[in-house]
Order: sequence, then structure tokens, then C-alpha cells
Amino acid sequence: MPRELFQHIDTWVFDLDNTLYPPHMRLFDQIEEKMAHFVMREIGVAREEANSLRQKYWAEYGTTLAGLMELHGVDPDPYLIEVHDISFEPLKPDARLADRIYQLPGRKIVFTNGTAPYAENVLKVRGLSGLFDGVYGVENASYCPKPQRSAFEQIFAQAKVEPEQAAMFEDDPRNLVVPHEMGMRTVHVAPQAWPAKHIQHHTTDLTNFLAKLLP
Repeated sequence: MPRELFQHIDTWVFDLDNTLYPPHMRLFDQIEEKMAHFVMREIGVAREEANSLRQKYWAEYGTTLAGLMELHGVDPDPYLIEVHDISFEPLKPDARLADRIYQLPGRKIVFTNGTAPYAENVLKVRGLSGLFDGVYGVENASYCPKPQRSAFEQIFAQAKVEPEQAAMFEDDPRNLVVPHEMGMRTVHVAPQAWPAKHIQHHTTDLTNFLAKLLP
């Protein structure tokens, strides 16, 4: 039973986008559009190439920003402010998810490749504000994104996370490799399973999965 495998957990680490809200709400579409416009303007390429570069940098560096910083010397702060200036109207409150998170024993934190202020906005609209002991964005990891090991090491040091007593919930399977190596229990939250040894659990419904972990 899942509950028995999580009895030792005292810290619950949640990704944000497409994890604490379902992908069908499509909030991230707006961010991707903002990213494309930024790349078009700053690098001077057409939309098709901008989208290609955005996806290429995400695949190779973990985030589009990481690639822009490495290859084009982009200042991260203006970029992060611009791409996260979006409408949160697609999101809806989720009282059931809020209740499940509230009931989890121990500390709860959010760790996102977005920014902490953006995460706070998402949590507010989802009705999840006040449930987490810490909210950490890429700026808290010196702009080093997941899946890079340094990102996890920096955030876990700040949050005083003991990996062997923690669980990680993520929609991107790449971002569960390092947590698994560090001894965390890993949960892939996504519409489709991704068979891999670093993924110990998969769920299409975070709320129902968390319910199975409660007494």
C-alpha cells in the first residue's frame, strides 16, 4: 500500500506547474507564448525559430532561461518578470486538494523552475495559500534549474530537507532523477506514466493519491 511506503516522510516537496494544477487548465501556454516573444525580440529571430530555440534550450539546459543565460548572456530577472506576467483566470480553486495537503504530516514546500512570486500567485488562485512552509523559485537556486543537481542541493540546504525523509511530486520525469539518487521517494504526476527506475509511483490524480497516504 502507498501509505506504508510513505510513513517515514516528514517533508513533502511539490513542483508547481502541471503538478499543483492539472495540465488541462493550460496555464503554461501563456508562459510559452511570452517566452517566444522574448526570444524573438532579444535574439532577433522569427517566431518559428524562436519556438524551436525555446524547446531546444528546455531540452538541453532544463529551462529556456538557462539556455538564454548560457548562450546569449540574458539577464534572468527581467526575463522572469516578463514571462510570468500572465492571467491566472484559467485556474480554479481546489478545496479537496487543499484539504489533502493540509492533512499531510510534516512540512510541505513548493520548488519550481518559475519564480517564488509567480508560485505564490498560483497558490492563491488555487486556494492553496498558507499550506506550505516554504515556496522556492529558480531565483533561490542562483537561477540554476531542475533537473540540475545543484538546484536541488541549494534549495534543500535552504529548506533543511533531509532527502531520505522526503518525497518529491513532479510532472517532468527528468526532474525526479536527482531526487531518486538522493534517496527521496518519487511521484510522477502526469496524464501518462513514464516507466523508469527513478520513478517509484505514478498518478494521474494528485488529490486522490494524497488521500491514500492519509490515516
